[in-house]
Amino acid sequence: MSWQTETARTRARRAPAAAEAPSLAIADVCRQLGLSPRTLRYYEELGLLPGVRRRAGGRRVYGPDELERLRFIGRLKALGLSLAEIGELNAVHAIAGSTRAMLARLDELLAVRLRDVEARLSDLSRLRDEIEKYRGRIESRRGALGAGGRRSR
Repeated sequence: MSWQTETARTRARRAPAAAEAPSLAIADVCRQLGLSPRTLRYYEELGLLPGVRRRAGGRRVYGPDELERLRFIGRLKALGLSLAEIGELNAVHAIAGSTRAMLARLDELLAVRLRDVEARLSDLSRLRDEIEKYRGRIESRRGALGAGGRRSR
């Protein structure tokens, strides 16, 4: 389900069945997006992928809205958001009923994530400097020991 468009259910109610978008089986979606079937089911259990349609036999089928949502979830995860935070965005969108409210919350979450990344980069920079200093000390000690492994006099 896209957060910028109407839901698949809404369109399905208005459009005749013959005009429906193509449906993909779980294996096809997994192949396209590089996810496991368990991951898709887990996202559905968490409510990150609501309203997944099922065929008469109970098999899940996915359309363009679900694929778009799964790609969006993947982008958010790549940016460091947790599944709980992604779920919160779902809830904000559902409660406030607007993309604007969800985007405002997403911006807040990404601002926090950016501060975390900047702090981590700073820590890593200090660590790099410490490693370089320590390697310099090691090199000077190795030089002082000489080729035989003993201190040169």
